[in-house]
This record gives sequence, C-alpha cells and structure tokens, in this order.
Amino acid sequence: MVKLTKIYKNFNINIQHKNSIILIGNFDGVHKGHQKLFSLANRYKKKYSSKIGVLTFEPMPKMFFNTKLKNFRISSLQQKISLLKNLNVDFVITKKFDQKFSKIKSENFIKEILGKKLKPKFIFVSNNFRFGNKREGNVVQLVKFEKLLGYKVVKPQPLLANKKIASSSLIRNFLQKGKLEKANRILNRNWSIDGKVQKGRQIGKKIGFPTANIDIQDYVLACPGVYAVRVKKIGKNNNLKGIANLGYRPTFNGKKILLEVHLFNFSGNLYNKYLTVEFKKFIRKEKKFRNVDQLRKQIKTDLLIAKK
Repeated sequence: MVKLTKIYKNFNINIQHKNSIILIGNFDGVHKGHQKLFSLANRYKKKYSSKIGVLTFEPMPKMFFNTKLKNFRISSLQQKISLLKNLNVDFVITKKFDQKFSKIKSENFIKEILGKKLKPKFIFVSNNFRFGNKREGNVVQLVKFEKLLGYKVVKPQPLLANKKIASSSLIRNFLQKGKLEKANRILNRNWSIDGKVQKGRQIGKKIGFPTANIDIQDYVLACPGVYAVRVKKIGKNNNLKGIANLGYRPTFNGKKILLEVHLFNFSGNLYNKYLTVEFKKFIRKEKKFRNVDQLRKQIKTDLLIAKK
C-alpha cells in the first residue's frame, strides 16, 4: 500500500502533523545531499516516533526576487513533490512566496509560524539557511528560540562530491557546461524535464526526423546540444528511447529555446500529451550547419551514437 503524503498550501496543518521533524529549504532537484538529509530525518523519525514534514516555497525565493531569472529550476514543483514522497515524507507545505510573505520579520516567522502553527519537535536546516525580511534571520537566531519554543535545530554536515559540496548550484553549473554525467551522479538519477508536446514548425518532419516539441518553461537551460534520452508519457510506464535537441536551431535561425525529441521506432500522435524526458548522455553541442543536407548527415551520425 502506497503511503499518502499530505500536501498543504498554508501553515494550518492537522494536529497529527504537529510535533514533527520539519525540513526547510528549496530542495531543488532533491539531489544526493538532500537525500542524505532525509535519511538522517528518517532515523530521527524512528527514534522519536515522529512524522517528517517539508516546508518549501513556490516560486523559489531567488526567482521571485529576480524576475529576469527565467531558466533556473532543476525540477518542477510536481517532480519535487513526487521525489519527496519517495523519501518517506509524511507532509509537504508548499507556501506561496509573495510580496507579503517576503516582508515577514525573521522573529515573527519563528514565533508565529514555527512556534504557534507548526510546533515542530526538530528543525533540519543547512548552516547557510537565511529567512525573513531581507534575509535577516539565520541559524543562530533559530537556535536562540529553541528553549522558549520547545524545538531542537539539527544542522547536518553537507555531503561532499569530489571535494565540492553537493548542491543545486553545482548541478546547474554541470548541466550548463554539458557535464550531464556529473550532474546525474549528484542527482542520483537522470535529470529530466516534464512538459507538454506542442505543435512546432514541422521542420523535423520535413527533413525526415519527426520530433515532439516541448516548451522547457522555467527549467535550467542545460548546454544547448544533442542528447540521448529516454521518454515516457506521464503516469504511464512505457519507456521509449530517443534523441533530443535542446537549443535554438541556428540552422533555421530559431530564436526561442526548444526541446525537440525524436523517438526511435515510434509512430503516433503526441500533441498535447505530457512527457517526461530523461537526459541520459550528452552527445554534442548545437551548431549551425551550412545547409539541410549537412544537418541531415549529422543527425544520422548522432542517431547511431544515441542508439548505442
């Protein structure tokens, strides 16, 4: 039987979720560093017969404050929730991050939200956790209120990957540089994009390689280029192999970033279907070809590599 994870949009949580272990953060990508945190939380859960809750914010505060920051996320909110469910989390609070919430004083956040509404037994945060108006609050301030509000702050050691802290920004950096395998190693899975198939300019079809076109929304922009991918329809278990081009299509003077996926041995209509595209291997960077024949020739070579 699958355990249901309760999702809250505000701080009015059920009585059985008070006195829990609360982990606060963006958890973008729910990578190995986060996974280590949750395995520690699960040990506390057993020891103290407690529940595990996550407090996360939507949109991500960094994107809220910097409206120009479009392509940033490693995983969508839906992906994040589904990854958290797999980590044995009992409830998730996805608090809307808006102007009003951003103005809350850090002390009020501690007393009113943590102290009165959530009433946690343990609070798990990273050492550099900042909160409250103008990021005035920090871990020292959280610890200061431990006795008064009856919780205990836990600051786990960060996980190191090749002497670097396993972090969402490190993963973004790897993806942007085309170091997909390194990014996937820290994620502990293949990086993936969920999106809806849209009608494109039919260029792929015209040159003999029909593609499903997916808008990448606010996902981080991985290195524009060609990737070997695995695709499945959301909610179904059918894995299809394919090749994808993530980029601007310079040969056709494209201006907008697009993810185009060509599936092997597939025929059918995918318009308006939701797909998960898993990035398995980075094949090459995107480049502008002199003509369509040159591009076609290159695609055939890429296909052979992807099929391997």
